[in-house]
Amino acid sequence: MQPFAGVAAVAGVGMTALTRESGRSELELAVEACRAACADAGIGPREVDAVLSYHLNDSAPVVQVARALGIERLGWHNDIAGGGTQAASILGDAAMLIHAGLARNIVVYRALNGRSGKRMNTVSTGPQERFTYGLAGPIPMFALAATRYLHDTGLTEEHLHAVVAQSRQNAKANPRALRREPLELADYLARPYVSTPLRTADCCQETDGACALVVSGVLDGPRVRAVVRGGGPGCSSMDRAPDVTAIFSAYVAPMLWEASGLRPPDVDVALPYDAYSWLVPRQLEDFGLVERGDLGAYLLERRHAWVNPHGGLLSEGYVHGLNNVAQAVRELRGGREVALVTGFGGSYGSAALLVR
Repeated sequence: MQPFAGVAAVAGVGMTALTRESGRSELELAVEACRAACADAGIGPREVDAVLSYHLNDSAPVVQVARALGIERLGWHNDIAGGGTQAASILGDAAMLIHAGLARNIVVYRALNGRSGKRMNTVSTGPQERFTYGLAGPIPMFALAATRYLHDTGLTEEHLHAVVAQSRQNAKANPRALRREPLELADYLARPYVSTPLRTADCCQETDGACALVVSGVLDGPRVRAVVRGGGPGCSSMDRAPDVTAIFSAYVAPMLWEASGLRPPDVDVALPYDAYSWLVPRQLEDFGLVERGDLGAYLLERRHAWVNPHGGLLSEGYVHGLNNVAQAVRELRGGREVALVTGFGGSYGSAALLVR
């Protein structure tokens, strides 16, 4: 067990409305979400003594957010450079601060105008990948890996449709979700490709909004059981990878089970980072939740309805994965026992287990 296991609780969650054009600054969005998380935890912002966030130069700095919240004596604070890889591992950063006695109540937030401001699909994949493979951004890079994964597993566009359609079905009852309409197979097949085999519906949304958590050592709530971070050669470094489909979960899943003392059957709600539809079966496989040979029937029979019950990044919205963590807390409050959350950044990423 990790030294910080069980010492930190996620005591509060808060979100703004998710839109495609907020008309507001990232600072305003962040402050609203942070205030909502504090209210949900039953504390005032002045009781917060540490603030953490992650970003890609597209958000409000933590010192500005702390000042706007009225935190007069700010302790440990950090703007962590990074995107989706941080969605789960930032829980570990918070838990380690609490375990070390450096903070009692920590606000964690992610705020971005991901549709009306800086858009993730224009982020460079780096010069080596661009020039070697002609990749103009993240979608072509991960589409290349998806092509190989579908070939290796025998999965088809019908299985990708099953992932997206179930996501829409799950989001139907979620008032926060931007995409709640049903998606029939014919409608899915009619959607244009962004980069084969990924259609527009296979890609997560571009969203304006903010999400925040209060992670505490003195308040009650779902507990952080284990957090891991790591990676290796794979779809982020295709020129040196023996398997271009190997995303972060291939590397961190064994680490997570070893660190937590839990096993795949213990998980009763999974919230994988679903930036692209094919990442859902890949993570189900890597974390030992479904065997590779069973994936096809599992998806077509919609036995994955328990995955991202709020619709995930594909249907609820895209707050760089932190909204999936917030949903994990809601699920545990509602009676689930063990939640798996992940953070994706290609072949590098993170994963966490939260327990009731």
